[in-house]
Amino acid sequence: MTLLPILVLALVQGITEFLPISSSGHLLLAHAALGDTGQGENAWQDHMLLDVAVHIGTLFSVLLYFRKDILTMLFGLKDIAKGDVQAKGSRMIFLLAMASVPVIAGGFALHIMQPDWLLSVKIVAWTTLVFGVLLWIADNRPVTKATMETMSYKDAIIIGLMQTLALIPGTSRAGITMTAGRFLGYNRIESARFSLLLGVIAIGGAGALSIKELIEADNIQIGLNFALLVSLSFATGLAAIAIMMKWLERMTFKPFAIYRVILGIAMLIGLYGGFVTL
Repeated sequence: MTLLPILVLALVQGITEFLPISSSGHLLLAHAALGDTGQGENAWQDHMLLDVAVHIGTLFSVLLYFRKDILTMLFGLKDIAKGDVQAKGSRMIFLLAMASVPVIAGGFALHIMQPDWLLSVKIVAWTTLVFGVLLWIADNRPVTKATMETMSYKDAIIIGLMQTLALIPGTSRAGITMTAGRFLGYNRIESARFSLLLGVIAIGGAGALSIKELIEADNIQIGLNFALLVSLSFATGLAAIAIMMKWLERMTFKPFAIYRVILGIAMLIGLYGGFVTL
Protein backbone atom coordinates (compact mmCIF):
# COMPACT_ATOMS: atom_id res chain seq x y z
CA MET A 1 0.00 0.00 0.00
CA THR A 2 1.35 3.42 -0.98
CA LEU A 3 1.64 6.47 1.27
CA LEU A 4 -1.53 8.27 0.09
CA PRO A 5 -3.96 5.46 1.04
CA ILE A 6 -2.23 5.16 4.40
CA LEU A 7 -2.68 8.88 5.09
CA VAL A 8 -6.32 8.79 3.98
CA LEU A 9 -7.16 5.74 6.12
CA ALA A 10 -5.45 7.19 9.19
CA LEU A 11 -7.22 10.54 8.88
CA VAL A 12 -10.62 8.95 8.25
CA GLN A 13 -10.22 6.63 11.23
CA GLY A 14 -8.92 9.28 13.58
CA ILE A 15 -11.74 11.69 12.79
CA THR A 16 -14.63 9.21 12.71
CA GLU A 17 -13.81 6.60 15.38
CA PHE A 18 -15.26 8.60 18.26
CA LEU A 19 -18.05 10.34 16.39
CA PRO A 20 -21.37 8.47 16.12
CA ILE A 21 -21.08 8.20 12.33
CA SER A 22 -19.27 4.85 11.90
CA SER A 23 -15.53 4.70 11.43
CA SER A 24 -15.70 1.22 9.89
CA GLY A 25 -18.28 2.41 7.37
CA HIS A 26 -16.17 5.41 6.39
CA LEU A 27 -13.08 3.21 6.17
CA LEU A 28 -14.93 0.86 3.84
CA LEU A 29 -15.98 3.82 1.71
CA ALA A 30 -12.39 5.07 1.74
CA HIS A 31 -11.16 1.68 0.53
CA ALA A 32 -13.71 1.77 -2.29
CA ALA A 33 -12.84 5.36 -3.24
CA LEU A 34 -9.18 4.41 -3.36
CA GLY A 35 -9.98 1.63 -5.81
CA ASP A 36 -9.78 -1.21 -3.30
CA THR A 37 -12.96 -3.14 -4.00
CA GLY A 38 -12.44 -5.73 -1.29
CA GLN A 39 -12.31 -8.62 -3.75
CA GLY A 40 -9.70 -11.33 -3.90
CA GLU A 41 -8.28 -14.09 -1.75
CA ASN A 42 -6.62 -11.79 0.82
CA ALA A 43 -9.20 -8.98 0.75
CA TRP A 44 -10.60 -9.62 4.23
CA GLN A 45 -7.16 -9.96 5.82
CA ASP A 46 -5.81 -6.81 4.14
CA HIS A 47 -8.85 -4.77 5.19
CA MET A 48 -8.88 -5.96 8.76
CA LEU A 49 -5.12 -5.79 9.34
CA LEU A 50 -4.81 -2.16 8.24
CA ASP A 51 -8.18 -1.05 9.61
CA VAL A 52 -7.40 -2.47 13.04
CA ALA A 53 -4.01 -0.73 12.93
CA VAL A 54 -5.76 2.63 12.86
CA HIS A 55 -8.13 1.41 15.57
CA ILE A 56 -5.11 0.76 17.79
CA GLY A 57 -3.92 4.32 17.22
CA THR A 58 -7.25 5.68 18.36
CA LEU A 59 -7.19 3.28 21.31
CA PHE A 60 -4.06 5.02 22.56
CA SER A 61 -5.80 8.37 22.23
CA VAL A 62 -8.69 7.15 24.44
CA LEU A 63 -6.23 5.95 27.07
CA LEU A 64 -4.54 9.33 27.12
CA TYR A 65 -7.69 11.48 27.12
CA PHE A 66 -9.43 9.42 29.83
CA ARG A 67 -6.25 8.80 31.81
CA LYS A 68 -7.94 9.73 35.10
CA ASP A 69 -10.62 7.08 34.58
CA ILE A 70 -7.98 4.57 33.49
CA LEU A 71 -5.94 5.24 36.65
CA THR A 72 -9.08 4.91 38.77
CA MET A 73 -9.70 1.48 37.26
CA LEU A 74 -6.09 0.44 37.76
CA PHE A 75 -6.46 1.25 41.44
CA GLY A 76 -9.74 -0.63 41.27
CA LEU A 77 -7.78 -3.81 40.54
CA LYS A 78 -6.22 -3.41 43.97
CA ASP A 79 -9.68 -3.03 45.52
CA ILE A 80 -10.88 -6.17 43.73
CA ALA A 81 -7.89 -8.08 45.11
CA LYS A 82 -9.00 -6.99 48.58
CA GLY A 83 -12.55 -8.18 47.89
CA ASP A 84 -14.04 -4.69 47.56
CA VAL A 85 -16.16 -4.88 44.42
CA GLN A 86 -18.20 -1.77 45.23
CA ALA A 87 -15.34 0.74 45.13
CA LYS A 88 -15.51 3.28 42.31
CA GLY A 89 -12.68 1.78 40.27
CA SER A 90 -13.71 -1.84 40.71
CA ARG A 91 -17.34 -1.08 39.76
CA MET A 92 -16.17 0.64 36.59
CA ILE A 93 -14.11 -2.42 35.70
CA PHE A 94 -17.05 -4.78 36.17
CA LEU A 95 -19.41 -2.51 34.21
CA LEU A 96 -17.07 -2.35 31.22
CA ALA A 97 -16.20 -6.05 31.43
CA MET A 98 -19.83 -7.18 31.50
CA ALA A 99 -20.71 -4.85 28.62
CA SER A 100 -17.82 -6.20 26.55
CA VAL A 101 -18.65 -9.92 26.69
CA PRO A 102 -21.22 -9.91 23.85
CA VAL A 103 -19.03 -8.07 21.33
CA ILE A 104 -15.98 -10.18 22.19
CA ALA A 105 -17.96 -13.35 21.45
CA GLY A 106 -19.36 -11.87 18.24
CA GLY A 107 -15.97 -10.58 17.17
CA PHE A 108 -14.35 -14.00 17.56
CA ALA A 109 -17.13 -15.56 15.49
CA LEU A 110 -16.65 -13.05 12.67
CA HIS A 111 -12.87 -13.45 12.84
CA ILE A 112 -13.32 -17.16 12.17
CA MET A 113 -16.02 -16.87 9.49
CA GLN A 114 -14.67 -13.74 7.72
CA PRO A 115 -17.94 -13.06 5.83
CA ASP A 116 -17.23 -11.02 2.68
CA TRP A 117 -20.80 -9.67 2.61
CA LEU A 118 -19.90 -7.42 5.54
CA LEU A 119 -17.62 -5.51 3.17
CA SER A 120 -20.61 -4.53 1.01
CA VAL A 121 -21.11 -0.79 0.53
CA LYS A 122 -24.89 -1.42 0.31
CA ILE A 123 -24.79 -2.76 3.86
CA VAL A 124 -22.97 0.39 4.96
CA ALA A 125 -25.54 2.61 3.22
CA TRP A 126 -28.51 0.99 4.96
CA THR A 127 -26.93 0.85 8.41
CA THR A 128 -25.76 4.46 8.10
CA LEU A 129 -29.32 5.55 7.41
CA VAL A 130 -31.20 3.32 9.87
CA PHE A 131 -28.95 3.93 12.86
CA GLY A 132 -28.84 7.63 12.08
CA VAL A 133 -32.62 7.73 12.52
CA LEU A 134 -32.32 5.77 15.80
CA LEU A 135 -29.72 8.24 17.08
CA TRP A 136 -32.11 11.13 16.37
CA ILE A 137 -34.93 9.40 18.24
CA ALA A 138 -32.71 8.51 21.21
CA ASP A 139 -31.36 12.04 21.50
CA ASN A 140 -34.88 13.30 22.15
CA ARG A 141 -35.19 11.13 25.26
CA PRO A 142 -35.20 12.95 28.62
CA VAL A 143 -32.26 12.56 31.01
CA THR A 144 -33.43 10.37 33.88
CA LYS A 145 -30.21 8.78 35.15
CA ALA A 146 -27.01 10.11 36.64
CA THR A 147 -23.46 9.08 35.81
CA MET A 148 -21.42 6.04 34.87
CA GLU A 149 -20.51 5.58 38.52
CA THR A 150 -24.17 4.90 39.39
CA MET A 151 -24.94 2.82 36.29
CA SER A 152 -26.62 -0.51 36.94
CA TYR A 153 -25.15 -3.77 35.64
CA LYS A 154 -28.39 -4.30 33.73
CA ASP A 155 -27.85 -1.06 31.79
CA ALA A 156 -24.23 -2.02 31.09
CA ILE A 157 -25.32 -5.38 29.65
CA ILE A 158 -27.97 -3.72 27.47
CA ILE A 159 -25.41 -1.29 26.07
CA GLY A 160 -23.02 -4.22 25.54
CA LEU A 161 -25.62 -6.20 23.61
CA MET A 162 -26.31 -3.19 21.42
CA GLN A 163 -22.58 -2.83 20.80
CA THR A 164 -22.56 -6.17 18.94
CA LEU A 165 -24.53 -4.49 16.14
CA ALA A 166 -21.41 -2.43 15.46
CA LEU A 167 -19.79 -5.56 14.01
CA ILE A 168 -21.85 -4.64 10.94
CA PRO A 169 -19.98 -1.82 9.12
CA GLY A 170 -21.90 1.44 9.04
CA THR A 171 -23.60 0.89 12.40
CA SER A 172 -20.89 2.72 14.38
CA ARG A 173 -19.66 1.28 17.67
CA ALA A 174 -19.61 4.73 19.24
CA GLY A 175 -22.93 5.60 17.65
CA ILE A 176 -24.87 2.54 18.78
CA THR A 177 -23.52 2.63 22.35
CA MET A 178 -24.20 6.36 22.67
CA THR A 179 -27.67 5.76 21.24
CA ALA A 180 -28.25 3.00 23.80
CA GLY A 181 -27.04 5.27 26.60
CA ARG A 182 -29.44 8.02 25.59
CA PHE A 183 -32.35 5.56 25.27
CA LEU A 184 -31.58 4.43 28.84
CA GLY A 185 -31.74 8.02 30.09
CA TYR A 186 -28.07 9.00 30.47
CA ASN A 187 -26.99 12.46 29.37
CA ARG A 188 -24.83 13.00 26.29
CA ILE A 189 -21.54 13.43 28.15
CA GLU A 190 -21.97 10.26 30.21
CA SER A 191 -23.21 8.29 27.20
CA ALA A 192 -20.12 9.33 25.25
CA ARG A 193 -17.79 8.70 28.20
CA PHE A 194 -19.03 5.15 28.76
CA SER A 195 -19.00 4.49 25.01
CA LEU A 196 -15.39 5.56 24.58
CA LEU A 197 -14.14 3.70 27.65
CA LEU A 198 -16.04 0.61 26.48
CA GLY A 199 -14.16 0.86 23.21
CA VAL A 200 -10.87 0.24 25.00
CA ILE A 201 -11.72 -3.43 25.49
CA ALA A 202 -13.35 -4.00 22.09
CA ILE A 203 -10.63 -2.23 20.11
CA GLY A 204 -7.86 -3.69 22.26
CA GLY A 205 -9.09 -7.23 21.67
CA ALA A 206 -9.36 -6.75 17.92
CA GLY A 207 -5.93 -5.15 17.88
CA ALA A 208 -4.36 -8.08 19.73
CA LEU A 209 -5.67 -10.50 17.10
CA SER A 210 -4.31 -8.39 14.25
CA ILE A 211 -0.91 -7.94 15.88
CA LYS A 212 -0.70 -11.73 16.07
CA GLU A 213 -1.47 -11.92 12.34
CA LEU A 214 1.05 -9.16 11.64
CA ILE A 215 3.82 -11.07 13.38
CA GLU A 216 2.90 -14.28 11.57
CA ALA A 217 2.90 -12.47 8.20
CA ASP A 218 6.56 -11.52 8.70
CA ASN A 219 6.22 -8.69 6.17
CA ILE A 220 8.36 -5.62 6.84
CA GLN A 221 6.33 -3.33 4.53
CA ILE A 222 3.04 -4.23 6.20
CA GLY A 223 4.70 -3.64 9.56
CA LEU A 224 5.85 -0.16 8.52
CA ASN A 225 2.38 0.68 7.20
CA PHE A 226 0.89 -0.59 10.45
CA ALA A 227 3.17 1.66 12.54
CA LEU A 228 2.44 4.73 10.41
CA LEU A 229 -1.31 4.16 10.61
CA VAL A 230 -1.16 3.81 14.39
CA SER A 231 0.79 7.06 14.78
CA LEU A 232 -1.39 9.19 12.51
CA SER A 233 -4.70 7.89 13.84
CA PHE A 234 -3.53 8.48 17.41
CA ALA A 235 -2.93 12.18 16.74
CA THR A 236 -6.20 12.77 14.87
CA GLY A 237 -8.16 10.61 17.31
CA LEU A 238 -7.01 12.60 20.32
CA ALA A 239 -8.09 15.84 18.66
CA ALA A 240 -11.47 14.36 17.69
CA ILE A 241 -12.22 13.21 21.25
CA ALA A 242 -11.41 16.61 22.72
CA ILE A 243 -13.56 18.43 20.17
CA MET A 244 -16.53 16.08 20.52
CA MET A 245 -16.58 16.10 24.33
CA LYS A 246 -16.44 19.90 24.32
CA TRP A 247 -19.24 19.98 21.73
CA LEU A 248 -21.48 17.75 23.84
CA GLU A 249 -21.24 20.09 26.83
CA ARG A 250 -23.61 22.47 25.04
CA MET A 251 -24.86 20.78 21.86
CA THR A 252 -26.70 17.60 20.84
CA PHE A 253 -26.16 14.46 18.73
CA LYS A 254 -28.64 15.72 16.13
CA PRO A 255 -26.08 17.08 13.63
CA PHE A 256 -24.46 13.64 13.54
CA ALA A 257 -27.86 11.99 13.03
CA ILE A 258 -28.68 14.38 10.17
CA TYR A 259 -25.30 13.73 8.57
CA ARG A 260 -25.87 9.98 8.73
CA VAL A 261 -29.34 10.20 7.19
CA ILE A 262 -28.16 12.45 4.35
CA LEU A 263 -25.11 10.26 3.66
CA GLY A 264 -27.15 7.06 3.81
CA ILE A 265 -29.81 8.37 1.41
CA ALA A 266 -27.18 9.71 -0.98
CA MET A 267 -25.38 6.36 -1.01
CA LEU A 268 -28.61 4.42 -1.61
CA ILE A 269 -29.64 6.72 -4.45
CA GLY A 270 -26.21 6.38 -6.00
CA LEU A 271 -26.06 2.60 -5.63
CA TYR A 272 -29.62 1.62 -6.58
CA GLY A 273 -29.90 4.37 -9.20
CA GLY A 274 -26.80 3.09 -10.96
CA PHE A 275 -24.94 6.39 -10.59
CA VAL A 276 -22.08 4.71 -8.76
CA THR A 277 -20.83 1.13 -8.81
CA LEU A 278 -18.79 0.00 -5.84
